Parts: sequence; C-alpha cells; structure tokens
Amino acid sequence: MAGSSLEAQKRLAADITRVLSLYGFITDAYIIEFFTDNLWGSLPLTWQAALADVPPPQLAALLLENRSSVEGGGGGGISYISVWPLSLLAFKAAAHALALPRRPTSQATGSSDRTPEEFRENRCQSSKLHPHFRKHVKPKKQHEIRRLGRVVKKLSDLTGCRQVVDVGSGQGHLSRFLAFGLGLSVTAVEGDAQLVAQATKFDQELVQALKKEQAKQGGQTPRGLSLRGPSHVVAWVDPRAPWPEFLHLLQRGKDEEGSGMPGTPHPGPRFPGRTKEKGGQPREPFEQGRAKAGEEDYGGGGIPASPEHGPLARGGRADPSRPAAGRQFLLTGLHACGDLSVALLRQFVRCPHVVGITSVACCYMKLTTKEGPNPPGQAPTHPCPSPCPVEHGYPLSAWVAALPGHQLSYKAREGACHALEDHALRLKSESATLRTHCFRAVLETVIRAANPAKKRLGVQTIHKAYLLPFEENLVLVAAKAELSSALSCVAAEK
Repeated sequence: MAGSSLEAQKRLAADITRVLSLYGFITDAYIIEFFTDNLWGSLPLTWQAALADVPPPQLAALLLENRSSVEGGGGGGISYISVWPLSLLAFKAAAHALALPRRPTSQATGSSDRTPEEFRENRCQSSKLHPHFRKHVKPKKQHEIRRLGRVVKKLSDLTGCRQVVDVGSGQGHLSRFLAFGLGLSVTAVEGDAQLVAQATKFDQELVQALKKEQAKQGGQTPRGLSLRGPSHVVAWVDPRAPWPEFLHLLQRGKDEEGSGMPGTPHPGPRFPGRTKEKGGQPREPFEQGRAKAGEEDYGGGGIPASPEHGPLARGGRADPSRPAAGRQFLLTGLHACGDLSVALLRQFVRCPHVVGITSVACCYMKLTTKEGPNPPGQAPTHPCPSPCPVEHGYPLSAWVAALPGHQLSYKAREGACHALEDHALRLKSESATLRTHCFRAVLETVIRAANPAKKRLGVQTIHKAYLLPFEENLVLVAAKAELSSALSCVAAEK
C-alpha cells in the first residue's frame, strides 16, 4: 500500500485506474449473468485452463487471500495444482498490492476465531453494548454503533466539541447511543418521516426505562447514561447545496418549533425541521449555555445557524468564515447511502463550522456520475433553493476526474459494496449457500427466455433457497415475479 502523502495517493489512484481499465470485463460483471452473458468465456483461455479444476478452498487461498505457495515442507502454504499464466499472476499481484488495508481485529490479536469477542457468549447480543442500546438492533448494527460511537466520542474529546449532527440517522440507533449512552448533544437528520417517527418512539421507550431505573435508585440516573436524548429533524440533505443552506436546514428546527403535536415529527418539504428531544419533548434544537440545576452538562455549545437566516445575521455583521466559540459541530453518518456520504464530505471541507467527521459510507452504486446522473435506487432530489453547481458523487477529486479511464460503472460500484472476506469464507468452507448464486444465474436464463425485457429482475430472496431443489425455487420465484405461466412453459422446454 502506498504512503499517505498527497503524491503517493495520486500515484495510487492512477495505478488503480489503469488496473481497473484493463480488467473491466471482471468488474463489470454480475454473477446472475454468468450463463446469459457467458462470463466464463470472457476470461482469457489461459486463465480458464488454470482455474477450471481448482477446488473452491484453494481458489480462496491462492487468489483471494494471497497466501503464498509452498511445495512440500511444513510451511503451511497452499500449492498450485498447475502452472498459472503470468497474466493471471500479474492480475493477482496488482489487485493485492493496490487494495486498501483490510485486517480483521481477530488477526491483529492473533485469534483464529473470526467471531468478534463481544458476540462469543451470545451471537445476537453484544456484551460490550448496554442492553438498552441492543433493543430493536441487529447484531451487526450493534457492533457498528458501538465502534463508530466510540470513534465519535474520541473525536469529540480531541476537538473539545460536544455537538454532533448525525446525517441519514434512520431509526436513530447511532444517535440514541451517542446522546443517551455517551452524553453528546446530538441532532439527527433523516429524510423519511416514518423512520423519524419510529426513532422518536424508541427514544420515548428508552426514557421511560431510564426513569424506572432512576426511581429504583433513589432518583440517581443509571451510571454512565444520560436522560438527554437526540433532537430529530425531518429533512433531505441535498449534496449539491452550499454549506449555508445546510446550516439553514438545521436551524429550521428552531424556527418551526411551535408546530405539530409533541412526539410527532413534523413532515415538510426539503427544509422541514421539527425537532424533538427525549421522548418527544420539544426543546431548542441547538441550545447553548449550561444545563439546568441537577442535570449533567453534556453539550452546551450550539449548532450554528446560517449567516443569512439565523442568529448570526441578527446581531450585526457575522463573518461566516470565523465561527463563534461553541458554534461548531461534528458530522457523522452510518451507512449514509450514495451521494449522502458525499454531502457529508463536502460539508466537512467547505463549512467552517464543521470541525470533524466520521463517516461509514455504503451503496456506492447509488453515487451519481457524469455518465449516470440518475442511478437506480437514488433518493429523490428536490429543486435547489439557490444556484447549485453541477457536481456528481463520483469522482469527488478533480484530479481523478482528469485521469483517462477513471469511470466506474454501476456494476463495478455495486461490486465494491460486497465483502471479499465473506465470499472467501464461503469458498473455503464450500458452503451450500454458493448454490444460491448458481440457482439465480440459471433462473436468469429462464426469466429472459420467458420475457427478454425482464433482465436482472429484482426477486425477493427465497428463504434458504440453497436447501431446495431448483424446480421448487423456480415455482416460488415465478409466483413472486408474476411470471408463473411463462416460466413454467420455458422450464418444461429446458
């Protein structure tokens, strides 16, 4: 992996671009099109000869895990069963040399158990996350909010900033942990009013549980927890909008505070902003000053308002490039899809009030590009209230945009969302779940024969499809896709 200097990163980007340009026939492929598009036939003949008879566990070890070959001896390596062509070895070497570092924690500690330590006693309950924050949360998300929450807390300590804006907050699991669990002052921004309503409900449930514990402990708040929950703003964050508009979006929660019923998020257009705290009680969304007597002070400070629209504009000439003391905040996002993660990065770079960022992006295929400005599944866009520059989610770097062949297709970006380690584990264990991919690829041939217009049809997953005969899978999928008669005829012919 290259160094961290700007020039080293430029060289890395250029090298990755060249390699991806050479191997587009691999990155631009869907496994469900294995048969319909003859993907095996797209590989060089020498690669086909080398890979055709390699058992899945050896394929994982030699190609995906980059384990060295040891002929004989006790080195523990895996032997090649045939001589691989130099072009295949070069592809393997380049892919591993240019890959971002990916080392599981279990390897760093020398443990052979891939299960995170927090789930070794109970695979569904993290032992390192308070039970209150495990409710309604799947194990994977428990792990994520705990790890990311600790990073946000560390960033808060380093910057001295207690205000956090969680963009794309969904049902509020991360925001809830940051506010109730880590004592940070949190504003959760989510565009789906139904998700915000659910988040508010969960906040109310947690407040009631904490109050019961408080009563049992003679009025003392449970140790390590706070009764101050997050504020919720129902709003779409437009990646194209300039940073004053983003601040305006946050401030609207204060301006519209009197509308709606307590506990009910106020839906609205692009800049709504009804805010709620701990169980739906309205409060000043970006309050400043000390906490009330008897309460711990977990924030103070204050989220800044837009220089054009908020308090900064009321008291005279405020310089937007010089945020007042306490008028700063951290940005965070867990699984902010597509251009929403791009919006976080742009606000961090451009907005002088943002002093830090933690972001775990996802759904790279939903990034907008010059070639695909409206990718499938992208959240609806709204008219920009002020002139917005034409900017796309990928590439963010103007330097990368100037590189020949930098374009990444929808298929390539979707492939980047999948964990290589998971697939390697399935190959190593020769998991029966691999049959699901084969079934779906065969099914694609049947679907296209029945209706050529229905390419890559989105079909709801069949529970434990790999345990069923293909014919049963076909019947179940036909019912879901409303192609029963057509698929039955084609299947009979085949």
